[in-house]
Amino acid sequence: MRSHILPDARAAGLAAAKKAVELLRTELAAHANVRIVAATGASQFTFLEALTAEPDLDWSRVTMFHLDEYIGLGSDHPASFRRYLQERLVSRVTLGEANLIDGESDPVAECRRLNTLISAAPIDLLFCGIGENGHLAFNDPPADFETEEPYIIVKLDEACRRQQLGEGWFPTFADVPVRAISMSIRQIMCARQIICIAPDQRKAVPVKDCFEGEISPMHPASILRRHPSVDLYLDIASASL
Repeated sequence: MRSHILPDARAAGLAAAKKAVELLRTELAAHANVRIVAATGASQFTFLEALTAEPDLDWSRVTMFHLDEYIGLGSDHPASFRRYLQERLVSRVTLGEANLIDGESDPVAECRRLNTLISAAPIDLLFCGIGENGHLAFNDPPADFETEEPYIIVKLDEACRRQQLGEGWFPTFADVPVRAISMSIRQIMCARQIICIAPDQRKAVPVKDCFEGEISPMHPASILRRHPSVDLYLDIASASL
């Protein structure tokens, strides 16, 4: 794992975007098609803004998946991750294919659909963040490190739901969904290269737990230490412990 500590969240996002562009250009030069996984959340704001502003990237040869989506939330809801990615990625570039998770359909059938699509070829590059509870995607602790299903149905723990409320995505705690479709830990680890962005003081404890403590399902993002190619972008606040 390569750790990069930047002065603040914006600098971390910009540095991560620069690395992502470098990796995308390399992959596009070597392959006819490139498959990526995009993340959502506050940690990705600057990153996606800079990434989509980069000129001369041939997005028409990029297939995108994303990490997770709430079950039962409409795509017009402010917290919808489909809406987030439509606004911050899909509408800004011309992707070859965008495979968004439909949280309003039958979740079992949706997982089956996505599992077929994502299993067709390897993932070249995955973007992610780390939750305040150390989660990776919506794999809250204790995360399932063993399932080989690419997408799974998960229950969101209280800490995860309170983070979504604290970031302003929902008006009350009761409005935060309790279930989601999430990419599994093993599927995340199958990506050839990973860029993880985790700025802000709120992430200081999970960053310490995940990258200095034991590798454990109780600290889901700790599993990234077993991946051969991860670039971790922190700011001074999230690296403070």
